[in-house]
Amino acid sequence: MMHLEIISPGKKIFSGKVKSVLVPGKKGAFEILNNHAPIISTLSSGKVKVVSHDDEKTFIDIAGGVVEVVNNNITILVSV
Repeated sequence: MMHLEIISPGKKIFSGKVKSVLVPGKKGAFEILNNHAPIISTLSSGKVKVVSHDDEKTFIDIAGGVVEVVNNNITILVSV
């Protein structure tokens, strides 16, 4: 199980356990699954797709940002 936090300069947008996250990387979209290798990447404008533990899908529009994945903890800093 992974823990995701999506944070903008003004507020915390999302925090919780997730099954997968699809982000709009600068060189194309990529998916983050359980036990993903550590990574830091810049993000383009687009939608972040979050699949929660109970398979509920949430889409969050972003104008860009940065994602960090370490030990099943995902932090996404975004501008919206």
